[in-house]
Parts: sequence; structure tokens; C-alpha cells
Amino acid sequence: MIICSVNQIAKMYGGNAIFENMTFEIKAKERVGLVGRNGSGKTTLIRLLAGEEPPDAGKIHWKKGAVIGYLSQISDYQDTTATKDVLKTAFADLLIVEAKMKKLERDMASETDDDKLQKLVVEYGALQDEFAVNGGYEIEANIEKIVHGLNMKHLVEQSFSKLSGGEKTKVGLGLMLLQQPDLLLLDEPTNHLDLMAVEWLGNFLKEYPGTVLVISHDRYFLDEVVNKVLDMEDGEVTIYHTNFTGFVKEKEVRLLKAFQDYEEQQKKIKKMKEAIKRLRDWANRANPPNADLHRRARNMERALERIEKIKRPILNRKKMNFEIEATERSGKDVIMLKDVSKSFVDKNLFQKVNMHIAFRNRVAIIGENGTGKSTLLKLILQELAADEGEVRIGSNVKIGYLSQHVFSGLKNETVLEAFRDEVSVTEGEARGILARFMFYGYAVFQEVSSLSGGERMRLRLAQLMYQDVNLLILDEPTNHLDIDSREVLEEALEEFEGTILAVSHDRYFLNKLFRKIYWIEDRAVHAFEGDYTWAKKKMDERREQSVQISTENKKKITRPKVLKTKTRKLETLENEILHLEDQMIHLDKQLSETQDIELLQELYKEKEALETKWETLCEELEQIEKEKK
Repeated sequence: MIICSVNQIAKMYGGNAIFENMTFEIKAKERVGLVGRNGSGKTTLIRLLAGEEPPDAGKIHWKKGAVIGYLSQISDYQDTTATKDVLKTAFADLLIVEAKMKKLERDMASETDDDKLQKLVVEYGALQDEFAVNGGYEIEANIEKIVHGLNMKHLVEQSFSKLSGGEKTKVGLGLMLLQQPDLLLLDEPTNHLDLMAVEWLGNFLKEYPGTVLVISHDRYFLDEVVNKVLDMEDGEVTIYHTNFTGFVKEKEVRLLKAFQDYEEQQKKIKKMKEAIKRLRDWANRANPPNADLHRRARNMERALERIEKIKRPILNRKKMNFEIEATERSGKDVIMLKDVSKSFVDKNLFQKVNMHIAFRNRVAIIGENGTGKSTLLKLILQELAADEGEVRIGSNVKIGYLSQHVFSGLKNETVLEAFRDEVSVTEGEARGILARFMFYGYAVFQEVSSLSGGERMRLRLAQLMYQDVNLLILDEPTNHLDIDSREVLEEALEEFEGTILAVSHDRYFLNKLFRKIYWIEDRAVHAFEGDYTWAKKKMDERREQSVQISTENKKKITRPKVLKTKTRKLETLENEILHLEDQMIHLDKQLSETQDIELLQELYKEKEALETKWETLCEELEQIEKEKK
């Protein structure tokens, strides 16, 4: 079944055609990856599919009644609105039904007239069926699943208005996943997620009941999720029925075949043109001129005009040209951390961290957001001081740092000025260098503050290429770069003769370049010799062992008396809450089955009392957990 049909659409901005005569279909339950270079029109296309903008020509048809989900801009909420309440808006209709049910429960508890009570019972039964069928009793479980998967546990109780832009985007993604639209449109959904959340999202989308179209430059993520690729290039879209790896191979085969077909046609056209020229020459030499030969030449000329010309395929497209050379080598020991601990006022990040990075090592630091990856880099860069322990940088180490928030402090400087602030060259030389990083012509006079994330990353890479470095420290270097630019960066880093330390959530990048992984979890740093896949396997084994040991030793662990008391009270409260929930479920079953009016009234009163007690116990449990932290 076709959920969306795109027919001959076109879009222009400022007189420039973004794409023309674009046609394709998206079928129900497909997982579609929309790929292409930055600036090829992917986001424009997804906005047209979402109905945010109309096409300049052509038509987009959606399946009747289809719900489209697209994260463009999150609505504003009151300052006091908690993030969890924002997520609950995904179930707005069900929450209205729940409110009606609660009102009816109160009305039934106080109603004395049997006939009126009977009507209330029938109305309540219908609402209860609607609530249950549409998943009303699973609302909390579904919210918890999304919150845990996207690693938003620390955000749910915070005021939504006080969240950062990236956090709001993450919450918006969670809200959209809870709404479960028929067609889910995602534009770079992994950008604000940590590695574990990216993996969870991939698994979630594989099982998603609707249709998914995703723009992403994360090759590992695309391979996991998509079964169809739309490749946008030169204002056209080409369809591949495969995952990303299959698409790369198939595109190469198609491109070579297209080039061979083009060359064959050019040979044929050349021969036809030569034949036409000969026929005309022979016809003109005859005395009188030969009309038959002229006619044959004209017929051949018409045949040539009727040939549908094959467009010359572009085999080598312009790419960022990045090569970085290490200056004189550093000492053997590059970075050494001994028993390093770091805390902030409200959070203990890590304790007793030991790390050793030797010359020419390729080392990656990974972990969930908030575990201290960027803080660890700042300690190494000596932008922060450790609370305990020692951070030492080896002899003759020259650092080049690429921050994920690069140039965030610049306001009025142009690309050319920012580049020359770091690299001492003439304006002409600077423009030549910047052209290698795809800043052509007037682009060098753009203000840095107006650049996209990918453009800022390319500008910083251009600076690094001409700096005196033998240690590269990279904080999310592939963020915002398109796939071509990521591949160029990877090739340059493979050739780099110095040492590399990186924080990244790009699994393809991690597996390709890094053979030593430091994994931050539970305020400790675990070291693994191997790539990301190996480190993940070993980390999963370590977690399983930890759970087993914890279960076996649970009764043997001795705790301080106060903590014991609190833990016992916590367990008692949790058991009471579970018991109350079982009672409420049993009451709901009785309410749906009984026809006795007097019994119904008694049951409603009993349920009301249980709910009040349940709310009190939940508040008490929350208070104890806060004190425990």
C-alpha cells in the first residue's frame, strides 16, 4: 500500500532549482534512508513531505487519513511545565478520557438514584473500553520506555522551558515516537543522542509499526534501520532497494555502467556525425549536386536528433581536500592520568581514573551523555583542574583541538578572517586553502556565526591542517559532516603520523580508526584493547557479571544502620504500592463485571480510597529516593 506518492515536483529558492521533475513512492512499513551531500535538498524535500511548504510544481499525495510526524519546532510551554508533562501530550485524547472516567467515578460514588447510576455505569463502561483498547493503561510504561531508551531520565522532572536546544530536540523526538504517526519523518535524529541512545533508536525503528523516512549521515545507523535508499544528487533522486552498504556498492556499479553507456553513445554519435559530413561532402562534389545523398544526410541528421542523449556521469565529484601532517614527533608517553577524580557541585563524574596514551595510539572515549567525556578532554587540555590525582602531558606534545562547539564565540568575523587568525598566510593563499575545504568565491566572506555545523567543522579542519600539531584531540568530529566529508576525514586521520584521541558516537568511524577504547560508566573508566564492537561485547559481559555478583552477594553486604532503615522502608513502600496496584486492577475487573448497583457504589468508594492512598505512598517513596541520592 502506497502511503505517499510524489509526482513531478520541483522547488526553487532565489531563482536556483533545488530539484525538478522528482517522482517516487513510499510504501507502508518501508524504512527509507534519504541520503546525499549537504546542500543537495534533503531537508527541503522532507519539509515538502511534511506539508511545511508547498512544491513549486507537481503534486504530493498522501494516503487518506495518514498522520505525518515531523519535528520542525516544538511548541512553547509554560515555565512550570515539566518535561514529563510535555511527553504526556502524546496521549492528550486518552488523558481526556481518563479525566472523564475519574469524574464518573466520583459521580457514581455519590449517586443514590438507581436509574441515574445505571446510566453512569454504562457510560463509564464505554469509556473504560475505549481507554483500554487504545493503550490507556500502558501510558506510563510507554513513556518510561522512551525516556530510558533516549537517556532522558535526568530531564523528565526538569522544567521544559529551561532545557537547552539540544535537550528540547531530544524531548521532541521522544514525543514524536510516543505519538506513533503513520509516516515518521526524521532529520538527523542521532545528532543529539549518545551512543547507547543511537543503538536503542535503531532497534526501536526496526520494530516501528508505521513507515519511516530518515535523513542521516550515520552509516552504521542507516545499515541497521533502512531497507530502501533515496539518493539525492544533482536535483534528481535515484531509488535503491537495499540498505546503505548495498546502496554504496550498487551505486558504484550503476555509475560505471552509466559511464560505459555514455562512452558507447558518444562513439555512435561521433560516427553518425562523420557519416553525415561525408555524405554532404560527396553530394556537393557531384555535378550537379546529388539530391539523394543530401536526403540521406538529412535523414541521418534527424535520426541523430531523435537519440535521447545520455548525461555524462560525474565520476569524481568535488570533495573536501584534507591532509594533515604531524610535525616533529612527541615523546613516547603522550598522555598520562593517575588516580584522577572529578566532581561538580551536584554530580560526581568519575573517580580514580588511570589512562595511558602512547605515541601514535588511536584512542576513543565513549559513554552516555553526562558521564564526563568532554570533561575528561578538558582535564587533558588543562582547561579544568582535577579534584584528585595527576594529569601529565608528555614531552614535545603539540595539541590540535577540534571542539564540537567550534567557533561558538565568534560573532562578526568572516570565514577568511577566522582562518587567518590561526594561520599566517596572505589573503590569496588563504582563499586557495579554503577552496580545498569547499569555501568557494563569496563564501569566504560569510560571517562564521551564519555557518552551518558542517561548514564550521570544515573551517576548523582547514585551520588544523596548517597548524603545528602531533596530537589531535577531537570532540565529535563527524557531527554535521556529510558522508563524503566523513570519508575524507577518515582517510586523512589514517595517514596522520601522530597520536589521536577522540570522543565520538559514530560507530562506523570508531570501528574504522580506533584500536583502544576507554568506556566511562558508573563513575569508572574501563579500558579495552580493540575496536568499538569488541569493547561493546566485553562491556556487556562485564555488566552481566556485575549483575550476577550483585544478586549473589545481596544478602551478604553490610550497610550502615541508617541506610539499612531507609532501604527497608523503601522496600516496604514499594511492596505496598505493588499490592495497592494489584488491588486496583482487581477492582477494575469487578467494576466491569458486576451489575449490582449497591455493590458498584461500594466498589467505587473503595477504589477512590485506594487511589488516594497510592498517591500518598508514591510521594513518600519519591522523597526517600531523593534523600538517598
